[in-house]
Amino acid sequence: MNSGRLEAFSDGVIAIIITIMVLELKVPQGADIDALLPLRPVVLSYVLSFAYVGIYWNNHHHLFHVCEEVTGPILWANLHLLFWLSLFPFTTAWAGENHGASYPTALYGVVLLMAALAFWMLQTLIIRAQGAGSLLKRAVGNDWKGKLSPVLYALGIGTAFWSPSIAQGVYLVVAVLWFVPDKRIERTLRHSAT
Repeated sequence: MNSGRLEAFSDGVIAIIITIMVLELKVPQGADIDALLPLRPVVLSYVLSFAYVGIYWNNHHHLFHVCEEVTGPILWANLHLLFWLSLFPFTTAWAGENHGASYPTALYGVVLLMAALAFWMLQTLIIRAQGAGSLLKRAVGNDWKGKLSPVLYALGIGTAFWSPSIAQGVYLVVAVLWFVPDKRIERTLRHSAT
């Protein structure tokens, strides 16, 4: 099977995830700007999660740009990733509504960690399916961001029980690390075409 159908399905699921997250935002109870202040933690939580979903969508697109054939294990790994991404609306709402609480902050980090591991698993299965001359393997290289992110998520999860705000800062740092689009795959594609 080619990757087009898998990408279309994943795009639809990701669009639904974003829609559910935005529907969790409640309308303020007043008509002046001060009515927005109590919603600040919820909105900030939404913005961070929206950025994460966008980062995954962008990297997923690049990943399947070099994947010509999809195998059964790749399909299941993709569903595994979508499962963890589908928990973003729940953990975003819980963390936003209970800003500064340890358990919601830690669970948010657990979902981020599991999504990162699921993406790594998907990437690994694509590389394995491509064989020894894997274009994706050349593109990701040593993948320092992919290796550092789970470590930082684990640090954030542990820190959530001591200082939820520092843990949230750690999650923000990882998002900033990935926010700049990764050009490795595009560069590798250009070099392999010449």
